[in-house]
Amino acid sequence: MSHPFQKELQVAQEAAKQAGKVVMQYYEGDYHVEQKSRNNPVTTADFESDRVLKEALRTPFPDYGWLSEESRDNPERLAKEFVWVVDPIDGTKEFITGIPEFVISIGLVKGTRPVVGVLYNPVKGEMYAGSQGAGAFLDGRRLSVSKTQELRKATLLVSRTETRNGHVAKFTDYIKAFKPTGSVAYKLGLAAAGNGDVFVSVYSKNEWDICAGDLLVHEAGGIMSDIYGNEIRYNQQDTKIHDGIIAGNEAIAHQMLELTEQLDSQEK
Repeated sequence: MSHPFQKELQVAQEAAKQAGKVVMQYYEGDYHVEQKSRNNPVTTADFESDRVLKEALRTPFPDYGWLSEESRDNPERLAKEFVWVVDPIDGTKEFITGIPEFVISIGLVKGTRPVVGVLYNPVKGEMYAGSQGAGAFLDGRRLSVSKTQELRKATLLVSRTETRNGHVAKFTDYIKAFKPTGSVAYKLGLAAAGNGDVFVSVYSKNEWDICAGDLLVHEAGGIMSDIYGNEIRYNQQDTKIHDGIIAGNEAIAHQMLELTEQLDSQEK
């Protein structure tokens, strides 16, 4: 049975592998690092990966728009029905420190929602891939979010930075465990695979951090929203999602949304 976005999915997986080869030439090697802003590094590998992805994705689909963390934004994308939303390396800090928890993230948006999602971890050789209505897969194995039903039995995927800064400590008494992990996109892949019940972040995100992962979580039977329960829309003029995210198993995600609201009202 063919699915409408099969060609795009195939091209995205090939592009991710090509970019992965380039990235691995730099991994644990020599490259230039700049700081785009505080705690926001970018490397030669990011730019090289961006270049490879742009060519591999845009050549077969020249009419599709382009939004990438490492490319100058072009407002022409706002008028396009289809837009590639790409992070050439999500988890640059992990890449720099040699922690194998970063991915090449490729999402394809139709209108305002993702229809294709690919995450490729070039160190581990893991390929998370899915398209709308066709399921999500890790190296060909169909993914499903976890089945945990009670928050107190849940493992939360969280960022190392938010853990270090004490931003997730308020959840400690309500859950079983935290699982601090690298890249935002990688955490979404893990949530889609059921390797953790839900991913929670109180920090703002960018479209390219979460677009591919959003598709994968939904295709694995989960849900994703900002921390107020609002659906996330893509290919927006403002590419920031200001209100953090909750993603994963539906039962736990709903309980986390309720808990977040409860804790917020107590803080006020």
